[in-house]
Amino acid sequence: MPRDPLPNWIIESRRAIGVRIQALRIQANLRQPQFAERASIDLRQLQRIEAGTADLRFHELALISEALGVSVAELVTD
Repeated sequence: MPRDPLPNWIIESRRAIGVRIQALRIQANLRQPQFAERASIDLRQLQRIEAGTADLRFHELALISEALGVSVAELVTD
């Protein structure tokens, strides 16, 4: 049985989180491969997260926030 499409607010939230992660990574002067290694996340998954297309799991958010030196809340709130 096919899954129902995600509501627009979820799609927009994923994009916004990805944009914040990318901006903080760039601000830290890190390239994607460096940051993926630092955060212990697969490079392709990081690329999907930053593009807003990944089903982001909490443990990934926690690893990313730790690698960036920010709280999870800073990544998920406007």
